Amino acid sequence: MVAVTTANSVYAAYQSHGAGYAAAGGSKAAAATTTAGSDAAATAITLSEAAMAALAERDFTTVLADARTKLAGLLADADRLTPLQDGQLALDLSSLDQRELYAMASDAGFSADEQEAAGLEMQRRLEAALAGPAAVARVTGSYVGLYKAAAAYLDSLGAEERATADWQAGRDALTEGLRQLQSRPGNLPDAGGSDPVALYLALSDAGETAAPAMTDLAANARTTLDRLYAAARANGKAPSFNRNTTIGTYIDVSGFSSRALSAMVLDTEGRFTGEEVHAARTALQAKSGATLLASFQNAARSSDPTAFSQNVIAAFSSLSPEERQAAGWSDQLYQAALQNYASTSKLMGMFSQAGGTGNASLATLLGG
Repeated sequence: MVAVTTANSVYAAYQSHGAGYAAAGGSKAAAATTTAGSDAAATAITLSEAAMAALAERDFTTVLADARTKLAGLLADADRLTPLQDGQLALDLSSLDQRELYAMASDAGFSADEQEAAGLEMQRRLEAALAGPAAVARVTGSYVGLYKAAAAYLDSLGAEERATADWQAGRDALTEGLRQLQSRPGNLPDAGGSDPVALYLALSDAGETAAPAMTDLAANARTTLDRLYAAARANGKAPSFNRNTTIGTYIDVSGFSSRALSAMVLDTEGRFTGEEVHAARTALQAKSGATLLASFQNAARSSDPTAFSQNVIAAFSSLSPEERQAAGWSDQLYQAALQNYASTSKLMGMFSQAGGTGNASLATLLGG
């Protein structure tokens, strides 16, 4: 586990491992294992206009106050005094936005455990943002999309974090990486110790992760549900998972994170009732279905015939094994996407050799 005790930016957790990474030779350019492909389907991190407006409305003092309020609520809901357990993240902090998380990591008003937890959550989010594009890079043999996804993620962070030296060093490293990739897209750039992509790949290969354990998420979900039930009964109504109930209080689990819902669905410790597991599975399937739909819609706007298979590969790889199992995403789905990418790429190559001029011409031929 990577510990972050004084995290001032999303890179602190990664930079602490820079020496070990360099010693392993990871900063040297490494040839990709497959034929270079298109980066049109690379994952991009964007914020809605409403989210951007919400971020712009608050000054940092308000952000700090909101972070404290949210953290206190999460700890109370989970019946915990600290967000850490045995040095690991034990609380789902996904409801905090990026500015609130940075405030928690950087402000001395938060305890050392709370700051460390925020640093781990920042690391987890960067890992989640890069996992899908990294899987696509391994398949296509091009790192361009991965570096673009990392740059988009960094650019989506709050103004306070973007003003730090760590953020600037990381962003400069990505710019340098993209410059090197212009001539050698299949080689991992050598952009220095501040390169978040290279360091992510090193930690990923070593099996390091900052995500909370599924058992902790299950325990937190159990406590949260019990509190929701108690609140409903205190208002004289029975808790219900029927959205259309007129006599009870609807217990909505759709706001739980995908990992928390997965912990409920898998229920390895028998904490949940059949009705609770069904509600969690329904909510999780809605989330995973929305992800696949977005992948299809994104691909439909692309001129790259391999875009949908790349998007499925990215979506599949961004989930933990537990999330895939709970959502019903089998290895066959990944293999099908991989085979689709390979066969489509082969057809594109054959078309090009027969006199075509690239993706746009093939899309035109296919009626795109």
